[in-house]
Amino acid sequence: MVRRFDVIVVGGGLVGLAIAYGLAREGLRVAVCDEGERGFCASRGNFGLVWVQGKGADLPAYARLTAQSAQLWPVFAERLRGESGIDPALTQPGGFHLCLSADELAARAAAMARLQAHTPEFRYDVLDAREVRRRIPAIAPDFAGAIHSPHDGHVDPLKTLHALFIAFRVRGGVYLPRHGVAGITAERGAFTLSTAGGALQCGRLVLAAGLGNARLAPWVGLSAPVAPVRGQIMITERLAPFLPYPTTLVRQTDEGTVQIGESQEAAGFDDGTLPEVLAGMARRAIRLFPRLRSARVVRAWGALRIMTPDGFPLYEESRRHPGAFMTTCHSGVTLAAAHCDIVAPWVAGKADPGFAENFRAGRFAL
Repeated sequence: MVRRFDVIVVGGGLVGLAIAYGLAREGLRVAVCDEGERGFCASRGNFGLVWVQGKGADLPAYARLTAQSAQLWPVFAERLRGESGIDPALTQPGGFHLCLSADELAARAAAMARLQAHTPEFRYDVLDAREVRRRIPAIAPDFAGAIHSPHDGHVDPLKTLHALFIAFRVRGGVYLPRHGVAGITAERGAFTLSTAGGALQCGRLVLAAGLGNARLAPWVGLSAPVAPVRGQIMITERLAPFLPYPTTLVRQTDEGTVQIGESQEAAGFDDGTLPEVLAGMARRAIRLFPRLRSARVVRAWGALRIMTPDGFPLYEESRRHPGAFMTTCHSGVTLAAAHCDIVAPWVAGKADPGFAENFRAGRFAL
């Protein structure tokens, strides 16, 4: 017996669930296939930033999409809170990229100038160490300065994932765990998926399986040249509030814990941790915030993020099999609002945002 849906989304992480939730809001019957703990779930390795600065300095389309998503996040978060009863803990007070040397600060400022040149609405400030210490008194004096952008913020990524899951179910979505996809066939305008839980059929299909897209995409005439990049993260015990802004190195969560990261390592499919990498992260965090010297680390883990050759996302509808879509990115938190409110309507056939032409995998064949 074949179960039929309007749309099937393969992948139950932040990317897949945000798109599935958006599709369910369009009134479609949607299923999410998820292989569960067997998969390399990038969502559990997310640092939780809703980040605009530094995104797309050399690709205007990505800069615009990122900025759009950050603008959509407040309404998106409120909607999730209302439909799921879970607060994603969004705050957007602006964020800091802390620079330890004058050369690093100059290079970062140059990148921000390029970003502003093709995204005029993007705003940022180059701050010296004195001004940063005025805004963040707990920071140490041993650094050069920072880039501050008022667009930036952060959320709790696990609460966001949980809220998406519940809101998707509230909207009538069907979640299918332990349904790893073993094959996809396309014929007569329909897609049939062979899964561990039985056969499924749909009129539209979204591949949002992260690293798994490399295997799935060729079945529908697409290509997903992605590779794993390991990131390691540490979480401290709860501390009294001292960091009112998110930074790219350290952030204090809504619960008081401090998140430290993140590393970027070519480690293949090994999602473990290395003491020397964690020690380096801790030294950098202590150098910037000396009070962390006495904080106890309560958790540390590694996770595999998805990276394309140029670091930018893949958004594409198959030309050989129209109705099959691929979405791949490493900014599942930042882009969650856009995935729900821009990408999902595109998949549903309601509106073409026009951005996908900039994110086809064919760019790597040039």
